Amino acid sequence: MDLLNALVALANFVIVPGIAYGSQLALGALGVTLIYGILRFSNFAHGDTMAFGAMSTILFTWWLQSLGVSLGPLPTALLALPVGIAATALLLLTIDKFVYKFYREQKAAPVILVIVSMGIMFVMNGLVRFIIGVDDQRFADGSRFLITAREFKEMTGLQEGLAIKSTALLTVVVAIIVVAALFWFLNRTRTGKSMRAFSDNEDLALLSGINPERVVMITWIIVAALATIAGVLYGLDKSFKPFTYFQLLLPIFAAAIVGGLGSPLGAIAGGFVIAFSEVLITYAFKKVAGYVLPAWEPDSLIQLLSTDYKFAVSFSILIIVLLFRPTGLFRGKAL
Repeated sequence: MDLLNALVALANFVIVPGIAYGSQLALGALGVTLIYGILRFSNFAHGDTMAFGAMSTILFTWWLQSLGVSLGPLPTALLALPVGIAATALLLLTIDKFVYKFYREQKAAPVILVIVSMGIMFVMNGLVRFIIGVDDQRFADGSRFLITAREFKEMTGLQEGLAIKSTALLTVVVAIIVVAALFWFLNRTRTGKSMRAFSDNEDLALLSGINPERVVMITWIIVAALATIAGVLYGLDKSFKPFTYFQLLLPIFAAAIVGGLGSPLGAIAGGFVIAFSEVLITYAFKKVAGYVLPAWEPDSLIQLLSTDYKFAVSFSILIIVLLFRPTGLFRGKAL
């Protein structure tokens, strides 16, 4: 019985949150790796792109809610998501036309584009804060929990309760659908194959008649969709705060690099590696230890790092990977 209580505690505070967080990081890392693989630069504005997409979705969600529109047990934000994606795609295409296109035509070095993306990052961050403010915003309606800790205890008779938020399940389901659709698009459609060819060998792709501007446009639209979906799912699962998305840039890049920057499959794997590393290292194992070894009463929390330092975990993993395996787990393009 104590072992079951320990497993439930781990599921409640490590496994379920880790899967949801890993799905969010995987979607964010997919956007980063697509830009790196096709446009050949590291986009430091991706975290704030997620923030802009989530903000656009929140604003439209509030408007729908003011009209009394609801999806019942599901968040109204799902109805507003296409509008958020469209607004983000429009913004990214505008930025590309007036900023990035100039540097592409000048054949600027990737490091120049990185610096430019950092400037855009600060502008977007300020824009989001100016429009929606700096405070936490919660836009989750519908059902909050699939099962509560009290219901789980009553059903099982265990001392430890398991609470599963509906947004956690929604995150996983949406992430699976989005990833499956993306891989189908890249591997089965003519446009997707053109993007892959452009990524593998730009010169050969151009000689084959592939339109580079069309590839760039489709890439930004896909990145806008991935960023908005990831940002909205993170906001639904936790809360929306512009600066939080700025901080998410580190674990997202760590996920992309750990998996192999330029590898979509690696981005997904890296997302879960980073998520579970952060959750495990910052989790206090005192309760689990008490169930597994009831005769031993630990004085400390048995916590390697405080949750305040969870981003330090991402940074440490990122440094280790860059030092010893810069191509990542799935051998992406070396940095």
